Amino acid sequence: MQSLALYGRFFSRAFVTSLGLNPERQIKARKDFHLVTGSAGFSKSLTKTQGPKQWTYGDDAYFITRNKVADVLGVADGVGGWRNYGVDPSTFPETLMTTCERMVKEGRFNPRTPEKIIQASYEEIQQQKLPLIGSSTACIVSLHREDHTVYTANLGDSGFLIIRDSEVIHRSVEQQHYFNTPFQLAVVPHSQEGQVLSDSPAMADSTSFKVEEGDILLLGTDGLFDNMCEDMIVDHISKLKDHRADIQKTANNMAEEALSLSLDQDYLSPFSLSAIDAGINLKGGKPDDITVILARVAVLDT
Repeated sequence: MQSLALYGRFFSRAFVTSLGLNPERQIKARKDFHLVTGSAGFSKSLTKTQGPKQWTYGDDAYFITRNKVADVLGVADGVGGWRNYGVDPSTFPETLMTTCERMVKEGRFNPRTPEKIIQASYEEIQQQKLPLIGSSTACIVSLHREDHTVYTANLGDSGFLIIRDSEVIHRSVEQQHYFNTPFQLAVVPHSQEGQVLSDSPAMADSTSFKVEEGDILLLGTDGLFDNMCEDMIVDHISKLKDHRADIQKTANNMAEEALSLSLDQDYLSPFSLSAIDAGINLKGGKPDDITVILARVAVLDT
């Protein structure tokens, strides 16, 4: 029986090889992907300078991390109106993104369901003994290295693009209740319950998309998308080379252009066009915190 089994394995290997399907060669041909990343941004209150904390620009917060199976990017935009109540709007999004990052690193995360990490992080904030007051949008993008698939969850008007060969092939859906009022996660004092918008993490728009080597992922807050149209973004991407330094340089250039346009009072920005569609006569860029995360899909060297 042993000799028969050995013969069977030999015959099977020879048959597969004759078809050009050498098993070892097939395994080597299918390589995992990873993301080569860069990030940049500006706080609207700290012109031409970064925010004072890591992973933040003003009321924007973000993270770039990975675990054994996935590379994960996230961005959140705090709601500035909380300043009117004596609350720092940057604390909520920063805590939300820090919690998401920690859960990814600890392996408490299914890369195929990024909406669940938003929910788990939000619930952890809600359960704190001293409630963290505030609200923000949330966008998480996860590249499953073995699946060669990007899984996404987006709540609000931050968002992402996937660009291939200088063409946008996939884009997040912007979620707004009405003009300039995005869907948002919130923790509010009992005295203000029912008076402040608070959406469920389950309302996040979730998608998945197969990616290829060389595809570009871009995440940003509305400070980017309200000041730069899709064609402007693609123009920057079309000049991008493969090197990590070029990715960082391109992220810097995009953030700088978004900042410049946000301060141009004569510019017919995407934000002003949306305002006109809503019946509001408005012209110029939108001064806002700006966050750009840029990533290139590359083969993971082993």
